[in-house]
Amino acid sequence: QVQLVESGGGSVQAGGSLRLSCAASGSIFLLTSMAWYRQVPGKQREWVATVARGGSTDYVDSVKGRFTISRDSAKNTVYLQMNSLKPEDTAVYYCYAFAGMASWGKGTLVTVSS
Repeated sequence: QVQLVESGGGSVQAGGSLRLSCAASGSIFLLTSMAWYRQVPGKQREWVATVARGGSTDYVDSVKGRFTISRDSAKNTVYLQMNSLKPEDTAVYYCYAFAGMASWGKGTLVTVSS
């Protein structure tokens, strides 16, 4: 199993930027894909972006061109660079990893004010 710890959340005004980090530990040799999800209270958790073991990436349409997911395999860390933030990006952001089984972080809150 993999343990995930997110950091980097906070409050920012619309148009601003934040970078989220997610450090993985444990059975990291089994890691394949890593991803970010987000959830607004009362709504379903939404997939945001994925980075595969080989480095390919994919994004939900609403963040394309604004968010960038990247992965530092040497540090077992995945990042989410978020630019041009909008109030509708406000959510708790969760890190996800698959290493034989799915693992989730505890989440980090991102608040974007207008």
